[in-house]
Amino acid sequence: MSFRLRAARSSDLEHLYEMAKLTGGGFTNLPADRDALSAKLKRATDAFENTGDNLVDEQFVLVLEEAETGAVRGTCQLMTQVGQQWPFYSYRLNTLTQYSRELDRTVRAELLSLVTDLEGSSEVGGLFLHPNERAGGLGLLLARSRYLFIAMHRKRFADRILAELRGIIDERGDSPFWDNVAGRFFGMSFQDADYFNAINGNQFIADLMPKHPVYVAMLDEEARKVIGKPHPTGRAAMRMLENEGFRYEGYVDIFDGGPSMGAATDDVASVKGSTEARVTAMDLGEGERAILATGRLTTFRACYGARKLEGDGGIAVSAAAADLLELSEGDTVWSVAR
Repeated sequence: MSFRLRAARSSDLEHLYEMAKLTGGGFTNLPADRDALSAKLKRATDAFENTGDNLVDEQFVLVLEEAETGAVRGTCQLMTQVGQQWPFYSYRLNTLTQYSRELDRTVRAELLSLVTDLEGSSEVGGLFLHPNERAGGLGLLLARSRYLFIAMHRKRFADRILAELRGIIDERGDSPFWDNVAGRFFGMSFQDADYFNAINGNQFIADLMPKHPVYVAMLDEEARKVIGKPHPTGRAAMRMLENEGFRYEGYVDIFDGGPSMGAATDDVASVKGSTEARVTAMDLGEGERAILATGRLTTFRACYGARKLEGDGGIAVSAAAADLLELSEGDTVWSVAR
């Protein structure tokens, strides 16, 4: 089977809905709600149809398509500038040091402070791969193709980029972090709050969340030990982000305590290492394994393939990749080594 990424369309709604039901909760960017997903696809369509180069608050949705059947087997999203419709909240983990002269003792206390420091950044998120396809490097294709999309539409993205990883959720679908922090003020279960956030946004956080810092030492042990830790299914994603140059800098999700990772957009490895070239041949046999992408906005497509970069700004690509990307000689292709 052959797979390629492409721009999502309104006709992908049912595919996305079926995948959303498989996420297991805590996946705000892919709610199992047809109306919310339909609105997300409408917003993505508006973003793809905007041919300008200005940085505004937009959301792009990409899908992984099985070329032979057209079945959608994965998805990912890019948000160009978070925190514009409503505040983008995070907890920042920091340390308060205090000294008592009488006791001759220094005490360091960890605090969680509600902040909007990440506002204005771009964000990559919403990455989900169907459980039956979690082999063959398709997760890597989903993840890294996003950065080629950014490189190809650089002016549409901010200079800072972040990625939020889902935090620890127990076998009942509850979050120890939520139960010990925000849940005490909202009278809502984690699942109810997470679903409400996915459908309605997080203004209710601004309305009800306590504004004073939370002392970590006052939380239960179960909550303390999950702060900044990804869900077990997200550990591979965290390693991929680290390989791209993202770093955890003490910001955590206000719902489940999962880590938020950030990087300078131009320093992301797959953005910095991407190359633009003109197709000179489409029958390459042996070549460097790469991720290839072409098109702009609605015509964006990406896949695995082989490449050989020529000294004159040309590129030879494998026949299979040329077929998947619907290339012709003279077309522009962006690529990055696999």
